[in-house]
Amino acid sequence: MLVPASRLAEVEALAATAAAGIAVGDPRDEKTSMGPIANAAQYARVQAMIASGMEEGAKLVCGGPGRPAGLTQGYFARPTVFSGVTPGMRVAREEIFGPVLVIMPYRDEAEAIAMANDTVYGLSASVQSGDRERARRVAAQLRAGQVHINYPAWTSHAPFGGYKRSGNGREY
Repeated sequence: MLVPASRLAEVEALAATAAAGIAVGDPRDEKTSMGPIANAAQYARVQAMIASGMEEGAKLVCGGPGRPAGLTQGYFARPTVFSGVTPGMRVAREEIFGPVLVIMPYRDEAEAIAMANDTVYGLSASVQSGDRERARRVAAQLRAGQVHINYPAWTSHAPFGGYKRSGNGREY
């Protein structure tokens, strides 16, 4: 998540609150909003990525390694938020596929666009802005298979597919 540096503290607090509201547990329980990670290998990868973020100096806002309190077995991971992440950190460069949010501050729009495009992946991107024209201008510069503006509803009528190492085909 790329955020203006001037709003970093605000976004950290919002992310921590959102993460705290995630109920991790048995997916058959109606109170659960996040079940386990798919398998042991992926659980180990997510844990290694969290450890890497901490070792490389990212600010741990909430979560961290291990299982959530009260869950002593299974592939349950703690919803984790890192901030102050820099583009060279492993958590910024690799796909995690686990409950980990990486927050990266930017100084201006040009830096945000450069950071967003500085990846070998490009499945999807999202731009949030109160200025629709600015959002469209930024979205047009992002190299991703799909770019969403201000939380649109999913539609099967829009093409879906990746860019770069996220794939070069289109469905629909």
